Amino acid sequence: MDKGKNIRVTKKFSFDMAHALYGYDGPCKNIHGHTYSLSVTLAGKIIENYNDPKNGMLIDFLVFKKIIIKYVIDVFDHSLVLNANSGHAHLKDLNENFEKINYVSYQPTCENLLIDILDRISSNLPANVKTKSIKLEETPTSYAEWYLEDN
Repeated sequence: MDKGKNIRVTKKFSFDMAHALYGYDGPCKNIHGHTYSLSVTLAGKIIENYNDPKNGMLIDFLVFKKIIIKYVIDVFDHSLVLNANSGHAHLKDLNENFEKINYVSYQPTCENLLIDILDRISSNLPANVKTKSIKLEETPTSYAEWYLEDN
């Protein structure tokens, strides 16, 4: 078997998160929540070393899962995400009653969340693995995607 070719592996995750879009001219200016679906595709060459316990893998799915959970799910799941530079900044007092309010430096749209997630994942992958694509579904019919070849 020729294992020297590039391959892609994908894992899917879901998490629940609330956000508000400060200054938006529609109902999403209000705090509201979504059940997000996240698909992450990684690419690279399969490990070809019979002395390596990961022989035949691009990345161990368990390692893949741990990266996403630590840097994405544990951060965003069951949290409220607000733009720190918005009028929502006064809500920081809520932190006394709620433990997961994330203030980010951007408008927390699906598109911007996707870029944040990309940065969190890509900087924590093994050297032989690259992020190929990410899809973040905010609703069953609305999503944002990022592809390596587009950038």
